[in-house]
Amino acid sequence: MDIVLIDTSVWINYFKAIETRASLYLRNNLSNMIIATCPVILQEILQGVVSDKEFNKVSSYFNTLFPLTGNSYDFAYEAAQLYRELRKNGITIKKPNDCLIATYAIYFNVPLLQDDKDFQLIASYSKLKLA
Repeated sequence: MDIVLIDTSVWINYFKAIETRASLYLRNNLSNMIIATCPVILQEILQGVVSDKEFNKVSSYFNTLFPLTGNSYDFAYEAAQLYRELRKNGITIKKPNDCLIATYAIYFNVPLLQDDKDFQLIASYSKLKLA
C-alpha cells in the first residue's frame, strides 16, 4: 500500500463534502492507501475546528494516521530554503506553510494529494511529487 500525504486543502474539501479531484480521490481510496500527516497539517486542521466535541473527534482520527516526524528545526530550515529558491525563480508562495508541507513530502519521498495551485508551482521547481 502506498503512503500519501494529504494536504489541509483536501481535508477541508473532504470534510465539507466539496467534490474536487483530490477530495474524491481521497474518498474513493481511503482503504487503498496509508494516509500520512505532519504537524503543520494537524495544526491547520485542528485550529479550524469550532466545537470541543468535533475537535476531540478530529484529533482522535488524526492520531490514527501515519505521522511524518523529524527535527522541526531541520524541516523549518529546508522549507525556508525552498521558499527562497522559489522566489529566486519569480514564484512567491502565498502560504509559507505550504513550503513546510512540501518539505515533509520531499524528505519522506511521499506524494502529496492537494487542492492548492501553489503546490503545483512548488513541484515544478523541486522534487515534490503530487498524487
